[in-house]
Amino acid sequence: MATGVVPFSLFTEYDIRLFQSGLHHHIYNFLGSHIVEVDGKQGVYFAVWAPSARQVTVMGDFNYWRVSQYFLNPRWDQSGIWEGFIPGVKEGAVYKYNITGPDGKVFEKGDPYAFRWETPPGTGSIVWDLGNFEWNDQTWMTKRRSFDKLHSPMSVYEVHLGSWKKPERKETSFLTYRQMKEELVPYVKEMGFTHVELMPVMEHPYYPSWGYQIIGYYATTSRFGSPQEFMELVDAFHREGIGVILDWVPSHFPSDGHSLSYYDGTHLYEHGNPQLGYHPDWKSLIFDYGKKEVKSFLISNAMFWCEIFHADGIRVDAVSSMIHLDYSRKDGEWSPNKYGGRENLEAIEFIKDLNQILHALHPDVLSIAEESTSFPYVTAPVSKGGLGFDQKWMMGWMHDTLKYFALDPIHRQFHHEQITFSMIYAYSEKFVLPFSHDEVVHGKGSLLTRMPGDEWQKFASLRALLGYMYTHPGAKLLFMGGEFGQSWEWSHINGLEWQLLNFNFHKQVKDYVKTLNRLLVAYNALYFYNFQQEGFEWLVVDDRQNSVLVYERKGKSPTDKLIIVLNLTPVVREVYRIGISQNLDLIEILNSDDKKWGGGGVLNTSVIKSKKESKHNKPYSISITCPPLAISIFAPVKSKTSRKVTTKKK
Repeated sequence: MATGVVPFSLFTEYDIRLFQSGLHHHIYNFLGSHIVEVDGKQGVYFAVWAPSARQVTVMGDFNYWRVSQYFLNPRWDQSGIWEGFIPGVKEGAVYKYNITGPDGKVFEKGDPYAFRWETPPGTGSIVWDLGNFEWNDQTWMTKRRSFDKLHSPMSVYEVHLGSWKKPERKETSFLTYRQMKEELVPYVKEMGFTHVELMPVMEHPYYPSWGYQIIGYYATTSRFGSPQEFMELVDAFHREGIGVILDWVPSHFPSDGHSLSYYDGTHLYEHGNPQLGYHPDWKSLIFDYGKKEVKSFLISNAMFWCEIFHADGIRVDAVSSMIHLDYSRKDGEWSPNKYGGRENLEAIEFIKDLNQILHALHPDVLSIAEESTSFPYVTAPVSKGGLGFDQKWMMGWMHDTLKYFALDPIHRQFHHEQITFSMIYAYSEKFVLPFSHDEVVHGKGSLLTRMPGDEWQKFASLRALLGYMYTHPGAKLLFMGGEFGQSWEWSHINGLEWQLLNFNFHKQVKDYVKTLNRLLVAYNALYFYNFQQEGFEWLVVDDRQNSVLVYERKGKSPTDKLIIVLNLTPVVREVYRIGISQNLDLIEILNSDDKKWGGGGVLNTSVIKSKKESKHNKPYSISITCPPLAISIFAPVKSKTSRKVTTKKK
């Protein structure tokens, strides 16, 4: 059969064995479409895994989409890979695979390893070269090698690129990657966040899925520009000293006909058992984690974003749904594992392998789990029986905190344990405190609208809430809009309400968050022991009647300490005495009731001198004024000079 396809392979026998073992780290260098030269001719090498296919052809705009011209050749080694070289095909060519399944049915499929896809609703894959971008982030990448995952400040700004700032209020109106480079990067720098977390940038056909229904795992979405233009965005963040975390979704994928589903006429990428292969919540398909070639696809994909796009971290979505067989399933809809348990053993093995390989190849890259259950040791090393993640979202803290702050202040005394309970388990994992996109959608309202009371009280409670997050142990994450008090819940169609910054309360919240970020970096007491109990001590935990909390954050040295006071009622608490362990002079370095942030101006402007007067089982004590619905932060006066300068500022 004259096919027009030249026999050619990029694979070595070793690569095939690695692929079939489930531990290939860079399979994207071999499968997919690659611009090469064979016998002096430029063209494209195509390779696709379709072990049950009877026949595979390549069709595209370079041959008028004829299905019977370019027949790929099955490899002799029973690997299930079809491959071949087509001379004359150039970068930018749109193509699909025409696959005949084992029963004779024919499917038109995109390339699972394509580096670019057509902009939806187009469904074709695009030949693309990723190797022609010149990075300018060498300083950042070198510095990143010394990043201390346990003892560094971390404040993350979560962003949905398509709706951060919209030229028009309609679904198809976006900034481009290059426009984001000019607007988003300086904004994040101005605000002082240490990292951004981008909701999935991988190609997805259904925009309202926010990127969580991926078809192009190896491609940035074409809605905003080319892969190289996304590289420019990451490069710009890095040159400003800002890390980039990418949301990654190995938990499920859509059932679109041109995508991974039923790829070669069989359940190839998805598990064939619907109890394991179908997700009832999202009406999507679940990867077959026990299939070695699927593991290679996913593990290589995580490495791909770290190596090709210089990602500083991956946040793994919906880990709970992966590791629990009964997730969102009723009795009779799931089957226990071989030990009689509810754990998905194959998914757990995949996650452990993923984290071990990631940390071996890129020890300076963060792996973060969105995991909402009490599954143990999520952030413990695999060698010690854990899943191997660096951090885990603290969903319990988030739910309890928002539920507490939504209460009318008069009722908070009856729910005091909701705001104190987190410290019982705060060090069981290495936690991220997430006020994420999930908390401002589906009728929940924005952070601001969840606060009780009139406008002044809402903003006061919001400032107290944000201050509480920034002073609580753990890394911080805030979804876009929360930093200026977005007044309605997030809409991917309408975007953020930037016009609110014309109003004082919103502008003042923005300035306040900027100050919190600066404070976080300036005082190691707020981050050095984020994941260790040495960094926190309750000073007042039982003042339920007044809804007052006082705690100490401790840093690298004995002199690195801060005292934090939260008064979560609208009543000023004057002459409030707090026991402390040392004889200290203190100054107030932040007060969310400051008039410059929209507060009432109840401040502690003088140096606070401790007395040899026992309180709360401590030998010394201080007396302060607790502003209403506010957080106050006090630091030791280290010298007469610093005391003088700070007092003058006040």
